[in-house]
Amino acid sequence: MIKVVAPVGALLISVALLLMGNGLQGTLLPIRAEIEAFGPVAIGIMGSAYFLGFALGCLSGPIVVGRVGHIRTFTAATALASTVALAHALITEPWAWWPLRALTGFAFAILYMVIESWLNERATNETRGTVMSIYTVINLTVIMAGQMLLTLYNPASFAPFALASILVSLAALPVALTTSLAPAPLQSTKIRILRLYRISPVGFMGAFTVGLGNGAFWSLAPLFATGSGLDINGVAAFMSLVVLGGAIGQYPLGKLSDRTDRRRVILAAAVGVVLMGGLLPFVTVMFVPGLYVGAFLFGLTAMPVYALAVAHMNDFVESDGFVEASSGMLMIYAAGAVVGPMIASWATGLAGTDLLFPYIAVVYAGFAAFVVVRMRVRSAPHPDVRPDFVATAGTSPTINTLDPRSDAEATPDPSLAGGPTEPTPAGSAPPDDDGRGMVSRTPPEQG
Repeated sequence: MIKVVAPVGALLISVALLLMGNGLQGTLLPIRAEIEAFGPVAIGIMGSAYFLGFALGCLSGPIVVGRVGHIRTFTAATALASTVALAHALITEPWAWWPLRALTGFAFAILYMVIESWLNERATNETRGTVMSIYTVINLTVIMAGQMLLTLYNPASFAPFALASILVSLAALPVALTTSLAPAPLQSTKIRILRLYRISPVGFMGAFTVGLGNGAFWSLAPLFATGSGLDINGVAAFMSLVVLGGAIGQYPLGKLSDRTDRRRVILAAAVGVVLMGGLLPFVTVMFVPGLYVGAFLFGLTAMPVYALAVAHMNDFVESDGFVEASSGMLMIYAAGAVVGPMIASWATGLAGTDLLFPYIAVVYAGFAAFVVVRMRVRSAPHPDVRPDFVATAGTSPTINTLDPRSDAEATPDPSLAGGPTEPTPAGSAPPDDDGRGMVSRTPPEQG
């Protein structure tokens, strides 16, 4: 294990610092917005803006890296993310926080992209799976540390914003001081969105549902927690327990899905989310400590759904289409996450009461019904001919190249691989490429 971690240890430290800074901001900003008397719709738009910026960062990352290189890109994105964290404390107005959140999403998408391409470059074919597992565990757990840092300072003060800025700034040191060669230039993968739906409707709708529901959760859950009577320590614990539940649920649900029709596990998880979404608002009235149990169970069922949906999609893609499919799933998730917070916040503002979890329950109930219908229409592939489940961290499309299953794409199909810095010119796509976007990735053959 030491031999595996040593070549990428500095990069993993950068990831941990970035996640702590981003986790702190993600919980801090809705609470501070509530203190500043932002309305629920304004707070929901903040969440949507982050995911919009994230999607734009994924799309434009290869252009930026192609022009100035990995180290300069990482340094610039770190400076941007660190500055934006401080700017929130200087201008506490919704009209300012919306573009600031978009810039944060844009910067973090590029930061993750550079880190992941570097990890892929430093890992060997023999160690890539282990590196990806360690990276995923960090993604699933370190964010809790960032959320718990919120308990150190008053959210109405400048200090937590400064701390978030410090964490992001420190993440630049391991990359800026590295003596290793920079990774190969990022390339673009064309994504045929409609084709992904035809390949696996359940996988497609699973990613979109997670965006709609979980995107709204990350944007508005701190407000639900404060409205339920929790203090700042309680809010941090509530959010951390959701993350912990998701981290614990990934492995057993994933392994169970390897032994049966994955849609059964996806359906069970979706039903669990519906139950938790329906019960949590009532728990606040009857038994406030029960919120912590509910938070853990919600994370246990809701957070693994994205990885399960990606695994189900990968059951049907061609051997050379893994990276394209996984990258497309991330963009589908981002599209749902742009819309979800606005819908949930609009419903809450219209009703005059917090409807976050009822909204999530409705979203997942619709998805569960869709899964039932699809199970009647299409039989599942035999478990012996499917790839094994791999926990997926939805950080950037570049993470897909760390997965050993992407080895089949060591020689990219020229019809799928774009240039290193520019998307395909308009009008040059083949006739069957409907609804196609561009997402960055690092060529596996360079890893």
